[in-house]
Amino acid sequence: MKKITRDEILNIYEYEKVRPQKVQKIIQLKKNRRLFIEPWVHLVFENRETVWFQIQEMIRAERMVREEEIQQEMDVYNDLIPDKNELSITMFIEIPEASERKKLLPQLVGIHDHLYFHIGNKHTIRAIADEKSKEDYEYGKAAVVHFLKVRFTEQQVEDFRRETVRVEINHPNYGAMTLMPEEVKQELIKDLVSE
Repeated sequence: MKKITRDEILNIYEYEKVRPQKVQKIIQLKKNRRLFIEPWVHLVFENRETVWFQIQEMIRAERMVREEEIQQEMDVYNDLIPDKNELSITMFIEIPEASERKKLLPQLVGIHDHLYFHIGNKHTIRAIADEKSKEDYEYGKAAVVHFLKVRFTEQQVEDFRRETVRVEINHPNYGAMTLMPEEVKQELIKDLVSE
């Protein structure tokens, strides 16, 4: 998938004019790009549109106007755009109650190293977290946001199209698996085959 280029980024004024429509569009798009692994893990599968939106929202929130700030934001978020035969995931740990979150996050250190995709009974592929996720181990508690990639072979992509896909977390303190809904799978197939 092609990375976002500077000429695609709107200035704050221009973005404000189109933002209401863009927000509605991204809400609709993300409906089939989310997967919950109950009770606390929520995955969002990123693509070019979700990344463009995130860049624009960060520029808006931080009131960025300097070119170097905008470029830095683009560099960070462009890493989330998946390549061919790849899925890009933002993993959220959503524990609503603050006292519960404080107690549980230390028990979930390394959760990012325990996310697996099972394609039928043929393949098991582990997601690979970005370097920043390693800070979990240093700080002694899981971050609430992780960025991961899942890389597939051509054969695994073919099987992904035809087989059921289950997504599992098998962390010692968080064991859960969910079946990927067909509408999510169909949306992700577009990512896997996109150049």
